[in-house]
Amino acid sequence: MFRIFIFSALLLTLTSCQPGNNPELLSEPIIDPSIEDFFTKGADISWVTEMESKGYSFRNREGKEMECTTLMKELGINTVRLRVWVNPQEGWCAKKDVLLKAKRAQDLGMHIMIDFHYSDWWADPGKQNVPEAWKGFDADRMALAVENHTSEVLQYLKDAGIDVTWVQVGNEVENGMLWESGRVSGQKAETFIKYFNAGARAVKEIYDNAFVILHISNSWKTETLTWFYDLMQTGYANYDIIGLSLYPSYWENGAYPDWRDKTKKAVYNFKLLHERYSKPVMLVEFGMPNALPEASRDCLEYILDNTEGYEWFKGVILWEPEAEKSVFNYEYGAFSDGMPTVALDPFKTHRL
Repeated sequence: MFRIFIFSALLLTLTSCQPGNNPELLSEPIIDPSIEDFFTKGADISWVTEMESKGYSFRNREGKEMECTTLMKELGINTVRLRVWVNPQEGWCAKKDVLLKAKRAQDLGMHIMIDFHYSDWWADPGKQNVPEAWKGFDADRMALAVENHTSEVLQYLKDAGIDVTWVQVGNEVENGMLWESGRVSGQKAETFIKYFNAGARAVKEIYDNAFVILHISNSWKTETLTWFYDLMQTGYANYDIIGLSLYPSYWENGAYPDWRDKTKKAVYNFKLLHERYSKPVMLVEFGMPNALPEASRDCLEYILDNTEGYEWFKGVILWEPEAEKSVFNYEYGAFSDGMPTVALDPFKTHRL
């Protein structure tokens, strides 16, 4: 089984002294100096089993057909991120589907991140819908549901021999989760933090060496970032790593905007957040237009080049690079005709 990387003793001391860390709820991950410098080069490939069910296959650049996870490793990826839904209608991203994908990754020697959405389907800044089975719960019962669901899924993985390195408690939660009770607005965040800490507590009870990630989107928006993480600090949200999303060329006004402005702001914010909250930072979602593979490559190279030497910057995870518009109408992957584009090349040449 994997043992996970750890940060220096100085960093642990700093983080344990921050107001946002309540030691009664969140223990520090287990120290393992042998992999403390591990750098994440990851991919969220949660769609892969659904894609396979539709007959979609994957090939390397030589045209050899390969299972997607194996192909990801060939491309230099060392980590797989997998989302979890509570009771999805077709079973995709439920615990059995997650286990299947996690086993593939672990058998290849890859690290695993679990991303809880706490919904029956997608959760993001524009929607954080309560699972059907949890509707009508008051705040105490909702927090218990979060804790129980987190424990159930993680225990299921652990019983199957899966080692989990990171766990996201919620997905892009700057507006909270489990609306309306768990919404974050203005200076109101208490109920969200109650839910978040319930999930974080469950993570540590099952995987005491896993890192808890608190994840929000739009990493170029400095004011939003500091507003949110200030609230989390004063409200004693218990987490180990700041997780961020970056989609710097999202379609607007009939075109894909140039990636440079938002990416430069995001890289600046990585350092600002680390210094302000004494936390490691990870880009847990990154995507660029499938139609612009060279620009995608250049953007990823910029991020890797400009975080070089920052030991607190723990890596980049591409979101569904294997997806193509023809399959899921998703425009921000990194494959074309079932084969990887040059967008993924920096993972083979940086941070070896």
